[in-house]
Amino acid sequence: MSRGVRHLTILGEFKPFGLIAESLDGNPIETITNEYNYSLFSPEITREALDTFEEYDTSASASCNRSDHELFVRGNRIIWSSGSRVLKRFTLPSPVIKACWCRLGARSEAQLFVLQADTLTMYKTSGETVSILVPDTITSIWPLPIGLLLQKATDKIHPSHIPASNTFFDARDLSRQKRELGYSPQLRFGSLGSSDSPGKGNVTKLSSHLILKDPLEGLQVIYVEERGQLSPMKDYDEVTIWTSDLLPLMVSYNKGKMQHSVWLIENANFNLDDASASLSQVVPAGNLSKYTFRRIWHKKGAKSAASKVFLATDADGMPLICFLLQEQKGLLSLRLHTIETNDEALCDIKPDINWSVPGIDAAPITVTRPRVKVGLLPFMDIIVLASENKLYLYSGKQCLCRYLIPSEMDKGMVCYKADSSKLAANCSELKITGLANAVDERINVIVNNCQVLRCAFRRSPSSSLVNDCITAMAEGLHSTFYSHFLALLWGDDDCTYANGADSCVDSEWAAYNNVIMQMCGKRKFEDKMQSKSTPHPSWEYLINSKFHKRYCKDTSGVSFGSTFDIQDIDNSNSYTEKKQSTDTSFYKQILVETLDSLHALYETLKLDNLRKRDLGLLVALLYDIAAFLGEKSYMDYYLRDFSNLSSKVGISHTSLSPRTPPSLFRWLESCLQGGCVSTNINDLPYLIYKDASSTVSWARKIVSFYSLLLGTERIGKKLSSGIHCKIAKGSFHSSEELTILAMVAERFGLRQLDLLPAGVSLPMRHALDKCRESPPTDWPAAAYVLIGREDLAFSCLDYFSKSKDLIDSQTGDNLISVSAPYMLHLHGVTIPSISDTTGLDSIKIDDADSFEGSMTDGMEHIFNSSTHLRYGRDLRLNEVRRLLSSAKPVSVQTSGNPTASDQDLQQFPSFVPFSLKAQLWQLAQRTTALPFGRGAFTLATTCTLLTEALIIPKLVLAGRLPAQQNATVNIDPNIRNILELTSWPEFHNAVAAGLRLSPLQAKMSRTWITYNKPEKPNVTHAGVLLALGLHGHLRVLTVADIFQYFSQEHEGTTVGLMLGLAASFKGTMDPDISRSLYFHIPSRHPSSFPELELPTLLQSAALMAIGILYEGSAHPETMQILLGEIGRRSGGDNVLEREGYALAAGSALGLVALGRGEGALGFMDTRVDRLFQLMGGKDFHNERSFILAPSIEDHNRGVGQMMEGTPVNVDVTAPGAIIALALMFLKTESKAVVARLSIPQTHFDLQYVRPDFIMLRIIARNLIMWSGVYPSMDWIQSQVPVIVKTAVTNLGDETGDFDEMDVEALVQAYVNIVTGTCISLGLRYAGTRNGDAQELLYNYAIYFLNEIKPVSVTCANNFPKKLSKYVDRGTLEICLHLTVLSLCVVMAGSGHLKTFRLLRYLRSRTSADGHAIYGTQMAVSLAIGFLFLGGGVRAFSTGNSAIASLLLTLYPRLPTGPNDNRCHLQAFRHLYVLASEARWVQTIDVDTGLSVFAPLEVTTTETEYYAETSFCEVTPFILPERAVLKTVRVCGPRYWPQSIVLLPEGVKPWWSCGDKGDPFNGGNLYIKRKVGSCSYVDDPVGCQSLLSRAMHKVCDLANLRASTGSIRDNSQQGLLRVDQLISTFSSDPSLIAFAQLCCDPSWSSRQVFHIHFHSSLSDVDFQEFCLQVLFDCVSKDRPALLQVYLLLYTTISSMAEQVTSGTIVFGDSIFLSSLKIAVAYNKALMRGRLTSSRGGIIQSIFIASLEKRVEDILNHSRVKDDLPNYLNVGDWPDERSRKAEGAVLSWYLKWFEMPHPFVLNSVIRKINARLKMPSSSVPLLHLMLPRTHINAIVEIDNLRLSSQAVS
Repeated sequence: MSRGVRHLTILGEFKPFGLIAESLDGNPIETITNEYNYSLFSPEITREALDTFEEYDTSASASCNRSDHELFVRGNRIIWSSGSRVLKRFTLPSPVIKACWCRLGARSEAQLFVLQADTLTMYKTSGETVSILVPDTITSIWPLPIGLLLQKATDKIHPSHIPASNTFFDARDLSRQKRELGYSPQLRFGSLGSSDSPGKGNVTKLSSHLILKDPLEGLQVIYVEERGQLSPMKDYDEVTIWTSDLLPLMVSYNKGKMQHSVWLIENANFNLDDASASLSQVVPAGNLSKYTFRRIWHKKGAKSAASKVFLATDADGMPLICFLLQEQKGLLSLRLHTIETNDEALCDIKPDINWSVPGIDAAPITVTRPRVKVGLLPFMDIIVLASENKLYLYSGKQCLCRYLIPSEMDKGMVCYKADSSKLAANCSELKITGLANAVDERINVIVNNCQVLRCAFRRSPSSSLVNDCITAMAEGLHSTFYSHFLALLWGDDDCTYANGADSCVDSEWAAYNNVIMQMCGKRKFEDKMQSKSTPHPSWEYLINSKFHKRYCKDTSGVSFGSTFDIQDIDNSNSYTEKKQSTDTSFYKQILVETLDSLHALYETLKLDNLRKRDLGLLVALLYDIAAFLGEKSYMDYYLRDFSNLSSKVGISHTSLSPRTPPSLFRWLESCLQGGCVSTNINDLPYLIYKDASSTVSWARKIVSFYSLLLGTERIGKKLSSGIHCKIAKGSFHSSEELTILAMVAERFGLRQLDLLPAGVSLPMRHALDKCRESPPTDWPAAAYVLIGREDLAFSCLDYFSKSKDLIDSQTGDNLISVSAPYMLHLHGVTIPSISDTTGLDSIKIDDADSFEGSMTDGMEHIFNSSTHLRYGRDLRLNEVRRLLSSAKPVSVQTSGNPTASDQDLQQFPSFVPFSLKAQLWQLAQRTTALPFGRGAFTLATTCTLLTEALIIPKLVLAGRLPAQQNATVNIDPNIRNILELTSWPEFHNAVAAGLRLSPLQAKMSRTWITYNKPEKPNVTHAGVLLALGLHGHLRVLTVADIFQYFSQEHEGTTVGLMLGLAASFKGTMDPDISRSLYFHIPSRHPSSFPELELPTLLQSAALMAIGILYEGSAHPETMQILLGEIGRRSGGDNVLEREGYALAAGSALGLVALGRGEGALGFMDTRVDRLFQLMGGKDFHNERSFILAPSIEDHNRGVGQMMEGTPVNVDVTAPGAIIALALMFLKTESKAVVARLSIPQTHFDLQYVRPDFIMLRIIARNLIMWSGVYPSMDWIQSQVPVIVKTAVTNLGDETGDFDEMDVEALVQAYVNIVTGTCISLGLRYAGTRNGDAQELLYNYAIYFLNEIKPVSVTCANNFPKKLSKYVDRGTLEICLHLTVLSLCVVMAGSGHLKTFRLLRYLRSRTSADGHAIYGTQMAVSLAIGFLFLGGGVRAFSTGNSAIASLLLTLYPRLPTGPNDNRCHLQAFRHLYVLASEARWVQTIDVDTGLSVFAPLEVTTTETEYYAETSFCEVTPFILPERAVLKTVRVCGPRYWPQSIVLLPEGVKPWWSCGDKGDPFNGGNLYIKRKVGSCSYVDDPVGCQSLLSRAMHKVCDLANLRASTGSIRDNSQQGLLRVDQLISTFSSDPSLIAFAQLCCDPSWSSRQVFHIHFHSSLSDVDFQEFCLQVLFDCVSKDRPALLQVYLLLYTTISSMAEQVTSGTIVFGDSIFLSSLKIAVAYNKALMRGRLTSSRGGIIQSIFIASLEKRVEDILNHSRVKDDLPNYLNVGDWPDERSRKAEGAVLSWYLKWFEMPHPFVLNSVIRKINARLKMPSSSVPLLHLMLPRTHINAIVEIDNLRLSSQAVS
C-alpha cells in the first residue's frame, strides 16, 4: 500500500529563549561561558498533579494553545521559561553538571534537581530549596517514578570532564498529587552518604548506583538480583544512558562488553538472614525494604552507546524502548510486555520482540492518538529520519506516511506566527540533518543551513466525534485491522484529517467518512473476487488451533474473524479467531468490527445529553455500514432511534445471520425490572468489558453503578458480570453506599449526573438521596459532596489536610469534579478561625482609656468573626483588652497643678506631687503584672510569618493626666531603680508576646528563632524562648544553638531556655537536655570539677526543668537526687532564696513520680519518711534528736544539709516536701499518706505548723483524695477541724474560753484551710465550668472581700463574720485573690460575666481600698487571663500533668514585688500553658463560610460517680474533657444531622491542633443548613421557617390571580414573589433562577419557552406545575430534581404537540428510552427492589401519569395505519411526505418494544404451525415475546388474524 505524503507545519525558526533572556538581562559576555545547553519539555511536568481522568473534559484542554517550557543552562546559571516569559532564574555557586525534573514518590510535586561537583540541589516549584551534600563524585542523575537515580564515578572520571548530556527528559504527567514534605526554605542537609552505622556507609561507598527517595531518608543502595541472590551493584562499567519517569526502567551500556542492558527497578522486601553472607556483614540484620535492579534484556555488538533512547508505544499500546544506533544507522525497537497486579502496580515487565528500521535520527511524538493513555503511558508514535533525507511516521513497526518540508513558504504550510521572510524563500534545497526537543506534536528540525525550525505535526482532530471514532476503532479493532485503517487514513494524500494543523470540524468528519466508505468499497470488490480465491488449509488450521485461541484470550481478550488475505497480513500479527464462516473476507471483517466498535460509541453517546449532534452524524454512518453489511437488525435499530434515516439507503436483502445489536437502555431497564441476574449480557457492547477502554468509559461507569445498586457481586476489581469498576476507600452497609463509593472512585459527580438523560439518572439520584441522612463516617470528602453533605466534606478535608498525604487523588480537584456548577460557590470560601483578624480600625473602644488606641498592645488580633459571634452582644473583649493593655500610659486621676506642662512633668519631677508619685508607683506595679494575664488571654491565638520578626508590645510605666490634657508623667527614678523594676516584667511581657503564637505554627524553623535573637542577650528574648518552649517549638534547636545560648551567661536567657527546653521535651528524658540542666546544679558536679558560682535562681529553674523533662518517668536516680536537694542549702549567693530552691526540688520530685504513688518508689518507707521529716510531720516534730546526716558524697562536695542547729529547718523544706507528696500520690486515694498529712486538731499542734503550711497540707490531702472533692459547703466545712470551727463560730461570744492569742491562731488556720479547699476545688473542677463550684467559690470570694472592706454585694449569712479583727489584711488579701484565681480556673475560657465584674472591681482598687501589692495585682491579671483563656477558646484539663502545672502556677505564695523570686520563681507562673487545651468548638455553615449558632447535643460517659448525661448547648462553646466525652451530635430541625462518636480511650489529653485523629478539626465543625430553614441569627425563634405555609400561600395566590385573569398584571402591590421567598431560605442559584423564570406571574408574557409549549398546555398550567415542583424540591431539599421534573414534563407535552399538529419537535426517539427507565425505576420502588426511608425521590403518581399519557398519545395516533406495512415487509413511511408519521411509528415501536419483522415473522410462523384454527394467540405471543407490551401483542395478534382471514 502506498504511503501518503504530508507536509510539516513550520511554526518558525527556533532560538533558545534563554539566549534572549540573557541579552535582556545585560550579563557581561566575558563572565559567561560559550557553551550552553537547553531542553524543551511539556508544561504538564511541572504542573501540580491533577487527575485528568474525565475524557469529556480533555477536549478543551487539548485544544488550548500551550507553550513549551524551556530550561536553559549556561555555566552556573539556569533560566526556566515558558514561551517568551521567564518563570524562574537560578544562580548556583558552581557550574551545573546536570539538571532534571523528578517527582520523589507518587504524590509529590515535580522538583528540579541540579547536580554540581559536590552538591545536589533540589528546587521546588513553590520556591523552597534543599541542598544535599553528596558523599562521592556523582557523574549524572536520572529521574525514576520512585525517586532520583544517581550514578557514581570511578576514580578516573570526574564530572567536570564529562560533557553535559541531554539534561532533561520528555516526561508526562502521572496524575500525582502534591505532597508537602515540610522542608523549610534554604535548608542544608549533611552528607547523605554518611549513615548511622559504619556498615551502611561501606555499602554506600561500594555501590555504583544510589537512589534518593526522600532527602530526610538519605541515599539508598541499589541492589542487583542475580541468580536469586541480592548484592549491592558495584559495576561501574554499567553506565546509565536512559531512565523512564513513567516506568521503573533503566538502560545502561557496558563499553567493555559492548552491551546494552535494560534493567527493571523493583522494591524488594527481603530478609538479610537469607541473603548472601557478604551482604549480611555490612548491613544490619532484619527485614528491610530495598530497591533492586533486575536485568530483563541485553544485546551485544554495539561499539558505542546508543545516541538516543526513548519510550514509545506499539500499535496495541504496549511500551517500546527505542535505541538509536548511529554506527548501524538504525533504530532498534524493543517491545515490552507488562503485567499488572490487582493493585494496579506494575509488578513485571518482560521483553517480547524487537525489530529495527533504518534511520539516522528519531524522536517520540504524539500524533495519531493524542489523548489516549495505556495505563500510565501516553500513546507515543515515532518519527524517523532516514538516510535519504526523508521523515517517516511510525506507529509501532508500521510506517504510516512520509513528511516533507514544504517546498514554498505559503500560508498553508507556515504557521501565522512564523516570519517567513527570515526563512529560506525556497525550501527545496534544505535537507534535514537531525531531530531534537520533541514535545507532544512539536519538534525541532535541524536543516543543513544551520537553521533550527520548530515544526508541528497533525496533533488531533478538532472534531471530538472523529477523535472518539478513531479511538473506538483503536480499542475495538484488532491491531492488524487498526493498522490497516491507519494506513488508509494516513495514506490518502488528500485526507483532510491528517493533512493540516488546522481544519474544520465538518471537513474532518467528511474525511473520516470518506475512509470508511473507501473500506466499504473495497469490501464490495472483495465480494466480487471471493469466488475466485481459494482457501488456504494450513492457514485455517492455525487459526482453528487451541493454541491460537488461548493466545488470543491471554493477549486481547476479544475474539475476531479468522480468514484473512495472506498477502496483506504478516504472520507475526495474526491474532484473530474464527467467528464467522471461513469464507469471510478481510475487509468484511474489518467492517464488522468497525460496526461493533462504533456502535459501542453510539450507545455511549446516547447517555450524554450534550452529544446529540454527534449522535445524528454517527448514526448515519452506522446505518450506511449496516446497510453495506446487510445487517437488518442494526438498520432497524437505528431507524427506531432516528426515523429520518428511512430514505437514506435501501435495506439490503442479502444479510448475514441476524445479530441483535447491543442496547444499553435495554440492559438498564432489564436491570431495574429484574436485577442484574435477569439482564442479557449481549445487550452490552463488548468494549465495555475492556478495562482500559476510554471510549466507552462513560457507559461502563453507568453500567457498573446500576450493577452495584441492584446487588451484583464484586470479584476483585471486577463485577460478577466482568465489568471493571473502581471502589473508593470507605465502609458501606448497603448497595446504595457501595454505589456512592464507586461513583467517587470513577470521578462521576453531580456535573456528570446532569449530563445523563433524566430517567437514567434517577436510580443514582435515589442512591445519593438515601445516603444523605446518615452516611458512614470514614468516607472521602468527595463522597460527602456527592450526596450533598458539604459539611461532612469540609470536616473530612480538614482531617486529612493535617497529614500531608491528601485523600488519595480526591482533594479539592475531585471535590469540584463531583459538584454541580451551581454548587461551585462552596469552594471559594475562606473559613474563619481564631487567628483571622479584622484589624484595629474596625474596633472602637469607647472608654476613657482609648487614648492612643492604635498602638500595638499584643491584643489587636483577638477580634474576629468567631469571638464576635460569642461576645458580639456586649463589649466584654474590649474591656479585657483595656484592662490588660500595658503599651500605653495609664490614666492617673489627680488634681495636680493645672499650670504644669507635659514637658515640665517629664523633666522636673519636683512638679509632681508626692501623692501622685505614690499613686503612679502603685499603678506601675499593676502594669508590670499585666503581661501575666495578657499571655493567658492571647494564648495560641495567632500565627506569625516566618519571614517577619516577632513584634513585642511595649511595657509603658508612665502615666497620663486626663485633667491636664493627657500630659505624660514618668516614674521618679530616685524612688526605685527603674531597670531593677522592669527586668523581670520585661521578661514576662516577652513571654506574653510569644504565647500568642499557635502551637500549630507550621514547624517553627530554627532560622526564625535565630533571626529574632538579639546581638546582646536580654530578658526580652529570654521570655520569647520560654514561650516558644511552652509551645514545643524549641525542638528545632541544635545542641550547638543551646550551647551558644548558655555561653552568654545571661540569667534570664538561661532560665527561659532551660524551662523552654524542658517543656518542649517534656517526659522524654532527652540525654542532651538532661546534661545541660544538671550542669546548672553545682551540688551534682564531681569533686574535681571547678567550683562555679551560679545564682540560686538558676539552680531552682534547673531543678524544675529536670522535673518537667523527666515527668512521669519515676526515674530512680533522678528521684534520689531531687530528694536530696530538698534539704540541701543551695550554693547560690542569696540565702533568702533557699525556700524557692527547696520548693523547686520538691516540685521536680513530684513531677518525676507524678501520680505513680508507691509504685514509683523503691524503699518506699524510707523515702516517704524522709519527705515527712522534711515536711515537719507530726511523727517527727517532737523528736529533736532526728538528724539527717549528709552522705559521704555530699560531704565531699562541701555542701551541707540545711539545718539550723540539729533539726531540719522545716520552714524552708516543708513546702517542697508537701508539694512532692501531693504530686507523687496525686489521685491515688492513699489514705495512709493522707493520714500522715494531718491537719492540727489541738492548740498544741497549731503551735508547730504555720498557717500557710496548713493550706498546703489541705491542698495535698485533697489532691491525693481526688474523688472525695465535692463542690458543696458541707464538704468545705468538713475540712475544718472541730476546734477551729468552734472557735470561729463563737467569735462574737464573749463567754468563750479562748484567749486572744488562741483566737488569732485559730482564725489564721481557718482562713488558710478555707483557701486551701477553694484551691482544691479549683484544681478538681479546672476547666469544667461546674455551676456548683462556681457559685461556691464566688460566694467565698465575696465573703473575703466583705471581710476586708464591706461592699454592696452580699454573701450567705452562714459565713463567720468579723475575721479582719483577728487576721491581718495582707492574709485576707492573699486568701481573696487565691480564691478568685481558683474560681477563674474553674471558669477558664468561659468569659463568665459575673466573675468578670468581680475581677474588674478588684483591679480598680487602690492601696487605699486594700492591700494592693504586686502579688495581688498579678493574681487579678492572671485571673482575667484565665477567664478569657485563649480569647475564650481554651480551657484547662484535669489530667495529672495539667493539675501539676496548675498547682505550680497557683502556688499560694504571692510575690511582693516584680523581682521577688525568693519563695517561688515567677517564671513558673507561666506553666499553666502546659495545662491548657483547645476544646473550643464552633459551627461553620458551609454555604456561607461563616460561624453560626447551632444546637449541639453533648453526651458524657458514665463514670463511677455519675451516670451518663446528655445536655444541649449552642455553639460556640467549650466541650467537656476528652476522657468523659462520648458523643457530640448536631441536633435541631434546621441543620442536617451529624454525629461524632468517640471511642473510650481512657485518660488522654485533648487533641493538639494538627493531630490527624482530631474529630473536631481544630474546633471547626462544618454544618449544612436545610433548604427551607433560616439560620438562628436571622430567625432565633423559628417563626420564619414555615416554608410550607408560605409556599401554599403563593400557590393559592397564583390560582386566585389565574382565575381572576390578573396573572399577567405585574404592577400589583403587596403580592409575594416566589423568587424572593426562595432566596430567603436558600442561596442556591438554580432554585432562585427557576423561581424567577418559571414561577413568576409575568412568565406567560415572556416568549422564551413558547416554541415548545404554547399549543400543548396553557402557561398557567405550566406555572402551576412549576410551583408544585418547586415546593416539593424545596421542602424535601432536592433542588437537583427540578431539571428532572421539567425534562419529563416538557417531553410529554412536546410529544402531544407533535402528534396533534404534525410539527416535528423530536427528530429521534431516544427520549422515550429515558422515560422507560424512569417508569422502570418507579416500578422497582413499588416492588421493593429499591428501598428508601424517605420514599422515591420523584413522586410515583407523577411517573405513572406520564406512562399513561404516553400510551394515550400513541394509541390515539395514526401509527396503526403504518404498522401493518412495517410488520409485513419492514417498510417505513416515506420521509418526504409523512416524516412526522415515521417519527411516531418509531416511538410506537420503541415504547411497546415491538420485535424486528424478521423475528416477528418467525414467531408467527411457529404459532400458526401450532394453531390450526384461527384463534387468539395473545398468551403464546406474550410467552414468546416477553419484553413486548401487551398492547403491542394484541395489535400483532389482530394483524395475524386479519392476514389469516385474507389468505
